Amino acid sequence: MTRLKTRLGNGKILLAPGIYDGLSGLVAERAGAEAVYLSGASIAYTRFGRPDVGLVSMSEVADTIAAIRDRIAVPIIVDADTGFGNAINVKRTVRQFERAGAGGIQLEDQTLPKRCGHLDGKTLVSIAEMVGKIRAAVDARASADTLIVARTDAVAVEGISAGIERAAAYADAGADVLFVEAPKSVVDMATVVDKLGGKAPLMANMVEGGKTPSMTAADLEALGYALVIFPGGAVRAIAATLDGYYTSLVTNGSNEPFRANMVDFAGINRIVGTPELLEEARGYDEEQQ
Repeated sequence: MTRLKTRLGNGKILLAPGIYDGLSGLVAERAGAEAVYLSGASIAYTRFGRPDVGLVSMSEVADTIAAIRDRIAVPIIVDADTGFGNAINVKRTVRQFERAGAGGIQLEDQTLPKRCGHLDGKTLVSIAEMVGKIRAAVDARASADTLIVARTDAVAVEGISAGIERAAAYADAGADVLFVEAPKSVVDMATVVDKLGGKAPLMANMVEGGKTPSMTAADLEALGYALVIFPGGAVRAIAATLDGYYTSLVTNGSNEPFRANMVDFAGINRIVGTPELLEEARGYDEEQQ
């Protein structure tokens, strides 16, 4: 498996598509993704049909990581929300997520219950409390290859300068990657790079319809970002596809009108590796021994 720390240091931006389960992780890996991003929002959307407002538990995320890690080899960067409590909770979260297969663990400085970084109405913990959480995360990880990503939501609450100040403090506390969430302009994003680029690799978040301008990975690399996530794009694509599929099925009483937009039975079995798994099983058949 690629070491994230080494990959982020090679000067070329790392693009991590958003995933939410084993199938989405597998398809992303097959498409050539070098790493993937598991967002709490995507778990809430797909598992519960609910918004990203802190409804997903630590154990539910850990179970999802384990299922995905069992199926793919590329690094998984995991959204750990606020760490699901105080610094002691953060230590338990980091241990659990790392054992489940996380290669990077993202923590944010919102209060509980948290909400999506591109929704309004967020509130923040103190800098001191978040610094303690970052220190706890660094102390808890078993391997220095497990990256601690520090996210600040201060831009929406206190402005870009406050976001930069907080991110700098989190870097000093030991964060490996800095994530200033939801800057509102390219100028603000360039300011983040100017002020923080020397402290740690920087992560950007692309959300279509969100608060940050939409940019390509190449654009962000030129600005100086090391990592870009597209956390909810897959879920939004799936939601649109499901809407079209179910509407067509209910209206027509058949999948035929939608069939060109689907893989068939053989196609899904090729994707999930049914022939290979059955061949492996035959190798354990007692009659073949």
